[in-house]
Amino acid sequence: MSSFVSRVDQLDERLDALFEPLRNSRPLVYVFNTSSAVGDFGAIWHVIGVVGALNGALSWSQAIVLALLMGAESLLLNQGVKRLFRRTRPTAAGDDRFTVRRPLTSSFPSGHASSAFFAAVVLSGWVDVGWTTTFFVFAVVIALSRVVVRIHHVSDIVVGSVVGALLGIIALQFTASVA
Repeated sequence: MSSFVSRVDQLDERLDALFEPLRNSRPLVYVFNTSSAVGDFGAIWHVIGVVGALNGALSWSQAIVLALLMGAESLLLNQGVKRLFRRTRPTAAGDDRFTVRRPLTSSFPSGHASSAFFAAVVLSGWVDVGWTTTFFVFAVVIALSRVVVRIHHVSDIVVGSVVGALLGIIALQFTASVA
């Protein structure tokens, strides 16, 4: 197993180097700092839920269920899955180029990526298909932001995205009738 982990670490190091040019672009640093911040605690998804309820794209029941589901997903990931892994983050003290919150939990898997893809899947199941692309673009940018700001490894966001999407599919099976 340690051979597999070693190969993943080596791959992450190579992929991380590909992101370095993005880290030196002031406009991109702003975009990724902001994306990472709005992903904190699923804030962007809660705002989308409330705005969706206000404009009629979602019902208030759906906005409330989304908030509750986001809390459950976060609890499962942060207090369950992350405790199984004690992976360190790419930078223990952070990177001074970025003004992001430094989480205390394990790096693996990415909670931002998981919650983003979880919310994108759930919301896409509830609203007009025209919004699906927007939700997934937000999810991808939030997930990538975590690598750019050096809080996560690439493998953290890949696994977090898959876990979030799978949990979202499961959640939709139980909430499709929420109106």
